[in-house]
Parts: sequence; structure tokens; C-alpha cells
Amino acid sequence: MSKAEANANRLLIAIIQAADSEALEKELSDARVCFSRLPSVGGFLREHNVTFFISCSDKNYENIKKILISTCKKRVSYVATPIENPTMTMPFVAETIIGGVNIFSMDLDHFEEI
Repeated sequence: MSKAEANANRLLIAIIQAADSEALEKELSDARVCFSRLPSVGGFLREHNVTFFISCSDKNYENIKKILISTCKKRVSYVATPIENPTMTMPFVAETIIGGVNIFSMDLDHFEEI
């Protein structure tokens, strides 16, 4: 167990777009942050996402949060939605904002490496 893992008292769960995952992985590795990643799929737009489990101490939380915010950017995407009409169905293109990061923070009571 590394010193960083021994001092971890917080678990961050960060859900990001797959397009940002490699850049975030590099930034976290460069900052010597302990993390694991899992692929996932979003609900609304069925976009591919990646869920990062990040262990940190209270003093490193703000630094890791800055890394997450600077690496995971919001983007504009266009979604075609059908408009029901009695005579014909026409697609309507709607603009939506995707990306960024959703961060969940939890206190760790116990950490054990087996």
C-alpha cells in the first residue's frame, strides 16, 4: 500500500465522457493519484462514459477537483428528435450540452488492500 493510499479518507466517483478519459487518466497519473476506471453507458443520449474511482485525502481533494474540471470539458451536441404531425413525421434538430464531469464524494471509513 502506498503512502497516498494509506492517507486516503475520501472516495471520489467521477463520471465523464469516454472522449475525455485518456486525457484524465494521464493527468491523474502525472499527479500520482490512485484511481480505477470502469466503462459505462449513459442513459439520455446513450453516450459512452467512463466512471473513475479516485481515492484522495481531504487536502488533495481541491487539487483533484481542479484536474477533473480542467480536463473534462462540456460540448454542444445535436440530437434529432421526431416531431409527430398528422400528415408526416419530420426530424427536429435540438441542441444539447453534453460532457463535463459528475463528481460524487464519499468519506472512507476503512480501506484495505488484499
